[in-house]
Amino acid sequence: MIPEHVKNELKHIVGEEYVALSPSEMKEFSSDGTKLEFLPDAVVFPEDAMQVSKLLELANKEKIPVIPRGAGTGMSGGALPVRGGIIMGMDRMNRIIYLDRDNMISKVEPGVITEELQKEAKKIGLFYPPYPASANISTIGGNVAECAGGLRALKYGVTRDYVLGLKIVLPTGEILETGTKTVKGVVGYDLTRLIIGSEGTLAVITEVLLRLVPAPEYKKSMAIFFKEIETSIKGVIKILQFRIIPSILEFLDDICLDCIKEDLYIPASANSMLMIELDGPRSLVMEEAKKVKKICQSNGAIYIDIIENEQEEKKLWETRNQLSHYMYKLRPHKISEDIVVPRNNIPKMVSYIKSLSKEYGMPIPVFGHAGDGNLHVNIMLNKDNNIELIRAKELIPKLFKKVIELHGTISGEHGIGITKAPYMGMEVPRTGIELMRRIKKAFDPNDILNPGKIFWEGGSSW
Repeated sequence: MIPEHVKNELKHIVGEEYVALSPSEMKEFSSDGTKLEFLPDAVVFPEDAMQVSKLLELANKEKIPVIPRGAGTGMSGGALPVRGGIIMGMDRMNRIIYLDRDNMISKVEPGVITEELQKEAKKIGLFYPPYPASANISTIGGNVAECAGGLRALKYGVTRDYVLGLKIVLPTGEILETGTKTVKGVVGYDLTRLIIGSEGTLAVITEVLLRLVPAPEYKKSMAIFFKEIETSIKGVIKILQFRIIPSILEFLDDICLDCIKEDLYIPASANSMLMIELDGPRSLVMEEAKKVKKICQSNGAIYIDIIENEQEEKKLWETRNQLSHYMYKLRPHKISEDIVVPRNNIPKMVSYIKSLSKEYGMPIPVFGHAGDGNLHVNIMLNKDNNIELIRAKELIPKLFKKVIELHGTISGEHGIGITKAPYMGMEVPRTGIELMRRIKKAFDPNDILNPGKIFWEGGSSW
């Protein structure tokens, strides 16, 4: 519980209308993409870095947890108030401060919706490539805190590749600017990179300086179907070997295809699908589309659709972005994992997942970013069925063990949060974890900023 004098001070700092204290007002801030729920003691909406600083000074003095929150789309529980405390909603800090066409940069506040920045950049011929599936609702601040990847990572990289600098507020209230407007800069430790992907545990982000690139002239989408998963991945490898780097290169397994067949044409014998987007100069894109078609035909493709209709193209990518929701046709609940393995190990990984599905009697559809080996593993279950819940808990460490055996990582873009914290030691050695703890302590001596995340404290989060 938060003392009354602290509640009054919160209202004084941000204004009474920007403080929520009743359970009914705070409920929407008690959950995220995991569907887990932890009710905060208060929700505040600061307007600028100075208000954030005053809030953190107060919380640090009173030793009250503060949890920064963007749109709440995270899939590992990173924005959940697991120890209660104050949710710091960044909704009001939603300005695009500027777009600089000459230097191809932009400065934004953390509450800016990813897709909105992309739309504004496009108006002046520029492009912000990071493309999480939640781009229409997720925020830049949340993307930076999780180092979001998404569909375009193969060709364009992930969020950290576009962050030049930050304005942050430390847990003790100091305001600090990191980075530089220039691409090059090697003065001291790279504090910008340290904050990216730190899941709101080291500092609160109040401004982000981003690198932009020229907008591609032309795009072309393709839907390619295979009888076997292995042949589809061989197709992926061959495409890249022919020096073609698609802007998007997605993979869907047979269970996914069964879930979307009412909305997209799926050949009856198809058990695997590639969704591809090529971009660049029009002549080059058209030539690459022909090459991709030829490569996939020679690697066992049973149907290839080079999409010409804009509405069909829109439908294809809307279906991909909503894939996670299609999975609920199978079970009422799911546990989402985002493992990564080297591309040539995708067939082995998917085959092992299929064996786990059979062993535990639970559907586990797999889709993801085939170009970079990032697979979204959806363990579908009914959490009200205790047997299924126990099976899921037994299954996950086996999944992660196989990932490590195949030289992969247990999280490509969802982060650790609370759901993966029990397993981080499978990948990161004790020395690495202890070093991370010391970094956390240096930034946050009283452990008030997003406590209970990344470092496992025992027990199960779900």
